[in-house]
Amino acid sequence: MSKKILIIDDDMDLCTLLGKFLSKNGYEVDMAYSGNKGITKFTEYKFDLVICDYRLGDMEGINVLTALRKENSAVKVLMITGYSDIKTAVEVIKMGAYDYIVKPLIPDEVLSVVNKAIHAAAPAATIEGGLGKIKTVSKPTFGDDQFMIGKAPATKALYDQIDIVSATNYSIILYGESGTGKEVIAKTIHDRSNRKGKPFVAMDCGTLSKELAGSELFGHVKGAFTGALQDKEGHFELANGGTLFLDEVGNLSLDVQATLLRVIQERKFKRVGGNKEMNTDVRIIVASNENLQDAYRKGKFREDLYHRFNEFSINLPPVRQRKDDILAFAEFFLEKTSSELDKEVAGFEENVLQTFLDYSWPGNLREFRNVVRRAVLLTSAGEKISAASLPWEITNANALSAAANQEKTLSITPNQMAAPKKELDLKDAASRAEYETIMAVLQQVNFNKKKAAEMLNIDRKTLYNKIKNFQDQE
Repeated sequence: MSKKILIIDDDMDLCTLLGKFLSKNGYEVDMAYSGNKGITKFTEYKFDLVICDYRLGDMEGINVLTALRKENSAVKVLMITGYSDIKTAVEVIKMGAYDYIVKPLIPDEVLSVVNKAIHAAAPAATIEGGLGKIKTVSKPTFGDDQFMIGKAPATKALYDQIDIVSATNYSIILYGESGTGKEVIAKTIHDRSNRKGKPFVAMDCGTLSKELAGSELFGHVKGAFTGALQDKEGHFELANGGTLFLDEVGNLSLDVQATLLRVIQERKFKRVGGNKEMNTDVRIIVASNENLQDAYRKGKFREDLYHRFNEFSINLPPVRQRKDDILAFAEFFLEKTSSELDKEVAGFEENVLQTFLDYSWPGNLREFRNVVRRAVLLTSAGEKISAASLPWEITNANALSAAANQEKTLSITPNQMAAPKKELDLKDAASRAEYETIMAVLQQVNFNKKKAAEMLNIDRKTLYNKIKNFQDQE
């Protein structure tokens, strides 16, 4: 029996075209040209899905959504929005819409969202009190409830590649800046592959010494080295049948790389200190924030191992290239943090959202999530998040940029030295010069404090203390 879809839109031409398209793809379609008529039809007949335009002649789509969910709290509604109404789309999803479709409508994308909605389980929801306030309960956009998929073109291109490679057994290299979510993407590929349900094991190669890397990868037997008090399974054993994710793989020593190459070629390994060969069946996904091709050309990475890994590669876009997703991620992180802290805040002030859009997000999604968590913690329940709850480097981003642009003016001319201002003492002048130098370097390295500290020839703790002192003087 075909599924029934109700289209509510005051644009009769759009209704007709969309209706014919969905009918050709096996759906039974009914249409209503106003919000009130759509609500009436929904109460009279049973529909599996409702597609509703947000802007109707007689009412807003959010009002239609509220009325439909009062009638049936499990109804799945797709909201049609304009390209510039991403914030609105996020709001309607928070109010219980299943998903949204952005104009102009692209048939294949519409069909994909419709099929996903039709075959998905009904979203969990409750209606609180007698006021009809709807509260959605843990309805992730995709995968587990710690991650969402955005709508930006760069995001869509990323997931197109994921869809292509997931069904294969190819080894994959993920490239991306720190905080772009490489482990999440690796887990997404695993969950969309035929290895779903088998182990997904992640290993951070950047934290391992040469001595420990072999033991962590392949395990060891009791007595293999000092401190090996018992047999230990390695990551290859733990991931057998599933996927092994090696983060920052370029940090492995050349000796460990040689052993790893042999294991990948032969699909067999031995525990450190052991003699028994074990078979392994794992798909390997590796990640790096540096180009491994450049690394092997510099002699830092084995060329043959690079080619073993490079059956497919994916570049993860930084947040600054996903502007259309920023407001959606802000709302997503807000919802997750509110749930973690059991604390409801009223959203973001408009200037905060604009600050998010203007900021470059050098720490990407990891930084974004932490900023929202900090802001929620500092905001009283029931109030909106204000700029006062944001970190100093975000609210002062424009000032830092201006300081960087003035870097060339830091040198003092003889004329300037001849006529100093009386109210500015030497200590103030030195402090100001230090401030401007630090800000210029931070801007140059995109606010990467580790790199800034290296360029300034100081340790990170000293840099953090100086920044804090500048902040306290504001």
